[in-house]
Formats: sequence, structure tokens, C-alpha cells
Amino acid sequence: MLGEDSMQKERVTVSPEMAAFIGEGMVDTATMSADAVVLCFTLGEDAPAQVTVTTGTVPPEERAILVLAVERGACLRVFDYAPDANIACHLPSELRMMVAAILDCTLPEPWRSTHRSAKCIELLSSTFQRIVEDDLVPLAGAGQLSARDSQRIVAAKRMIDERWGEKMTLDSIARACGLNRAKLTRGFRDMFACTVADALLDRRLGAARQLLIATDLPVSSIGYQCGYLNNASFTRAFSRQFGATPSSLRAPRLAA
Repeated sequence: MLGEDSMQKERVTVSPEMAAFIGEGMVDTATMSADAVVLCFTLGEDAPAQVTVTTGTVPPEERAILVLAVERGACLRVFDYAPDANIACHLPSELRMMVAAILDCTLPEPWRSTHRSAKCIELLSSTFQRIVEDDLVPLAGAGQLSARDSQRIVAAKRMIDERWGEKMTLDSIARACGLNRAKLTRGFRDMFACTVADALLDRRLGAARQLLIATDLPVSSIGYQCGYLNNASFTRAFSRQFGATPSSLRAPRLAA
């Protein structure tokens, strides 16, 4: 239980199974179920904007500006999902905007509480969806990357996702994102559990597969569009990735 002089976060009861703790200060964990799933949202300038997801047995992070506590049973009933392990991820801009909308609400009561409750449910739903779809960037191990370098690694991943069709090398990606080769390589492995080359390969071959299924373009043209200068290297890479040649993937559709 918190002492009488301790500053506490504002508590908002979203439902009988969900509460939000908003603002600076501590969370009185005595008001939380020991079986709660706890989401802590942090927007500090000295660390990456992040969300951590733990169980009620772990005290909420003191730096968190918003804490959601939801009964585990409610998570399973509503979302058919509840995390089995602790999670720590970077907070994307869409979720940061939801957090800001909760923190900065200026409506008078009772509209303020209603608005905040609705936004908390939206934030919970969107966060769980992104976790289930593996759409959040995990934080690197403690002490390995600064907040700025973490943002640069995220920028490198975004560059690959958006510009995979261009000629890119490890050096060119590192230069574009303001990192050296070693830091980019190590940071990419820490944050995404793959190499830069693997991420680029996945994007290019995934796009090639979609083109093979959805268009009638020649196989060689698709390979060239996806960064392969000759059909043989494209076929080898595609076969290793998907266990089938580009032509055999397209054959059932052509036969129909």
C-alpha cells in the first residue's frame, strides 16, 4: 500500500474487469488483481516510447505515464489472447497518439471519464492486435542500444519494407540511417532476430510470390522487378524460400 504522502496516478474504472491509472505517480498495486495483465505505456524523452506487458505479480514501471490493468480471464474471453511472457516493445506513432488522447483529454465530467474509458479500450485492443500479428518492434537488450540508435534501426527496417525494390547494400542502408555496419548488423539482430540480408530477402521474395499469383507477368520479369538480374539466381532463391520453383507455383492457376 502506498504511503499517505505518495503521489498516485489517477484511477479510472473502465469496467469491473479493467482499470486505467493515468499521469505521474505510483500505482497502488493493492487495487489490482494478482492475475491482471498490466500494460505500461512510457513516453519519456530519456528512453524510447515503449509499452511493456507483464502480469500483476510484477509492479508497474514507475516511469509509465499510463497503466492499464485487465483481468486475465477478460483478455481470454474478449480477445482469445493473454500474454504468457513479459513483452517490451517500441511504441509506434498510432499507439502514441491514443495514449496522448487519454492523457490530454480536456472534456469536463462526466464526458471526460467516458471518453477516456473508450480510448483505453481502443488502446488495449490495438496493442493486443499488434502483438498477436507480430507488428511491434521489440526493445533491444538493456544497454546494447541507445534510444537514438534504436530509432535508427527501426528506420533501417522501414527503409527495407518501403524500398525493397531498389538496389540496397548493408553499407548504403547504414549510411542512410546514420549507423556504421557493425552497429546496424548487431542492432538488427537484437531487435528483429534476423539479418539485414534476411529481411531484404523476405520482402523481395514475398513480393515476387504475390506477383506470380496475381499477374501474368513472365517469371523473368518478376525476378528482375524484385532485384534479381538473372532468372537462375531468382529461381534458386525462390525455391529455397518456398520449397517450389516460381513456375510450379504458378502452374495450378494456369491449368485452371
